[in-house]
Amino acid sequence: MKHEFRTMVKLLSIFGVLLFFLACGDNADPAKQFSIQLEEKPLQQNQQVGVSIKNRKNLEISNIHYFVDGKELPVSDGKITLDLPTLGNKVLVAQFDLDGQQLEIEEKLRLLAPNAPSVYTYDIVNTYPHDTKAYTQGLEFHDGVLYEGTGKRGESTIRKVNFETGEVLQQIELDNSLFGEGITVMNGKLYQLTWQSGLGFVYNLETFNKIKNFTYGESREGWGLCNDGEKIFKSDGTEKIWFLDPETLEEQGHIETATNKSIFNKANELEYVDGKIYANVYQRESMMIIDATSGAIEGVINFGGLKSQVKKGPDWDETNSVLNGVAYHPERKTLFVTGKNWDKLFEVKIYPKE
Repeated sequence: MKHEFRTMVKLLSIFGVLLFFLACGDNADPAKQFSIQLEEKPLQQNQQVGVSIKNRKNLEISNIHYFVDGKELPVSDGKITLDLPTLGNKVLVAQFDLDGQQLEIEEKLRLLAPNAPSVYTYDIVNTYPHDTKAYTQGLEFHDGVLYEGTGKRGESTIRKVNFETGEVLQQIELDNSLFGEGITVMNGKLYQLTWQSGLGFVYNLETFNKIKNFTYGESREGWGLCNDGEKIFKSDGTEKIWFLDPETLEEQGHIETATNKSIFNKANELEYVDGKIYANVYQRESMMIIDATSGAIEGVINFGGLKSQVKKGPDWDETNSVLNGVAYHPERKTLFVTGKNWDKLFEVKIYPKE
């Protein structure tokens, strides 16, 4: 009996110590007693949503403030307005006072576009020849001349092309170990990405002489490039489109692409036109129209039927010879689109589908 009593006392002592340490843990981090409660999900840009702080011990708190991306979201009638400039994965931060101590807690959220994307279709204006050996990864007009970047290891190039005839006017080849990706032209320079090497290049536009190499920062891979005359936009196979400084090529932030229903991660080749980014959807016969400030996917262009007009040559790959390559001609105000190993370059006009 004495032995059983001693055992019980020992167990109670251990249990008491555990309770003590647990209590100390709560006191050490009182923020664990609280969590942010949002009235509804999914969440959309400019939406008003009810917000509160769940308090497990009914402790008295005061001076509550909410922030996303460093911007305070004022509370009115128990609601905050998600009037944030960009979409995607966010963190809602709540700051409040407890017994004279300021605490901070967080809640992850996904901010989506306020409206569904419009659907566009197209008319073919003209059709031009395109080199079937060109595994097109980048396409851009500059001063009426078409520049093209091609991919595949051992076949990657940058080219200056007469778009009306398909004649390659000038070309350089990449090292056989590299897989060329998107290109863009800005301030007398041509910028080019490679896929998984984490390496990009800057060339003199006239001579194609290499000026320098650059490496990626946080972005995963090299996919598409475009620019707005001040900064370069870069896709990397995720939902993020990065901003690059054209001089240092350092990443200076990003947007995330989203519809009103989900975050989307298939932006490939890019083209910038009047505040919008036109982006090929990877391995699909469609293109997104993305707001370059917020990341909202405002439109989707259905290019179904275009591929059926392409003649399959000896380099055709049924899986990979897909729509890829978009360039805007500012004087003609038309888009030029093609695909990997396609024999045609299509000049098209797009319009909303009724």
